[in-house]
Amino acid sequence: MLDTQTIVQRFLDTRLQVHPEVVRYLAEKDDPALIDRILASVPDDTVVVSTRHIPGLSHDRDGSRFLTDPRCEVVRGRSGTSSGPCVVGDYVHYFRDRYTRLGSMIKSRIDPIPIEALVKTGRYKQELCSISGLVVDVRGTTNGHRMAEIEDATGTIPVLFNKDRPGFSDAELLVPDEVVGVRGTLSGDGRLFFSDQLFRPDIPLSHSPFTSDEPGKAVLISDVHVGSDTFLEEAWNRFADWLDGADASYLLIAGDLVDGIGVYPGQEHELTIPNIYEQYEVFGKMLSDLPSRIRIIVSPGNHDVVRSAEPQPAIPEEFTKKFPSNCEFVENPALVNLQGVRVQMYHGRSIDDLISLIPGASYEHAAPMLEGMLQRRHLAPTYGRRTPIAAAREDGLIIDPIPEVLHTGHIHIMGITEYRGTLSINSGTWQSQTAFQKQMNIHPTPAKAVLLDLENLQTKVLDFN
Repeated sequence: MLDTQTIVQRFLDTRLQVHPEVVRYLAEKDDPALIDRILASVPDDTVVVSTRHIPGLSHDRDGSRFLTDPRCEVVRGRSGTSSGPCVVGDYVHYFRDRYTRLGSMIKSRIDPIPIEALVKTGRYKQELCSISGLVVDVRGTTNGHRMAEIEDATGTIPVLFNKDRPGFSDAELLVPDEVVGVRGTLSGDGRLFFSDQLFRPDIPLSHSPFTSDEPGKAVLISDVHVGSDTFLEEAWNRFADWLDGADASYLLIAGDLVDGIGVYPGQEHELTIPNIYEQYEVFGKMLSDLPSRIRIIVSPGNHDVVRSAEPQPAIPEEFTKKFPSNCEFVENPALVNLQGVRVQMYHGRSIDDLISLIPGASYEHAAPMLEGMLQRRHLAPTYGRRTPIAAAREDGLIIDPIPEVLHTGHIHIMGITEYRGTLSINSGTWQSQTAFQKQMNIHPTPAKAVLLDLENLQTKVLDFN
């Protein structure tokens, strides 16, 4: 391995000085040929070789460097792309876009009839047919059946899901505002639709995930919560030491970088860093101690200093001044392409809503919630509960295209599952059990990281407790 003395001497031999950041970068790359390429390309009037002279690196306006890696692309959720404040009229466009895009995924399997035509013509009474629309409301009946109000662009109709019919278990998982298709029959009076089969946008059975055609590994974590008195600093230091020698090119952090200020009542009594700027400054220095060869993708969560409504904008620049230049700040959610492997990053606040709505769901077993997002092709399918959503002309929470990996956090419990070729990973936390979690009987799985092999999508859970 190239040592710093050898690197410095190579430049001194050509009467050039070299910036310490260049020395560190070259030591990590361990590529003597790269030194030759730098020496061959520097202008004749160069006195000090800086990161500007390294092939493959670009720079911000202030001269700091950031890695230009064609193998890592932010497909959606790049900083600055989220919409601004919304008005009431935007919600019409928002739900219309949701219905149109998700409905088109269902139409490939059924041929839905507009609800208005179904009800008014009387032609389809007691004849097998299909409809599709948004679930306006869903409830149980006194006889144990499920009743849902379905709405499309032309009208609404109540749909009965009989508990004795095959597929009733799918109807038990219905949540408000998801888009579904229903095949069944219209009642004789035209007032009720009887379901025989329920369809969701879902991932096609034929889906085949992409893998990288070259070696590459990514580390997935979330919920660091710097500034909290339950942040596990020693465990993080063990993680940082491991990264120094790890064969990893990317680090993805899915939100809640810091604990924040005023996120919940009484939080000030559980903080070791009561200043939000200092929280980010400390976390930035923590990332600066990690190898600069690693591309770090950072997205926010509900504890971070951005609006709570999703999609959330990237962390503002005023809070990231101490972050290293190999960081890329993205929104929540964001779709990142790593060597052909698409990773859908989403902090995961909507898991709270899905757990409250789906019978038998729990924080200890989050896999059904992540599978539910993929089945509905939406990261936050229900509106108006704990997950605030910012309306826009387009629904930025729709899962399209289908990712190879869905990476979430928020619930502080590690979980990995696979559904129709898509790998779902909830990456745990770096915070021990909080007072609130004790009250809720939630047992986190802290100080773990997931190592993802991009060549075969195999995972390895690393424990730094």
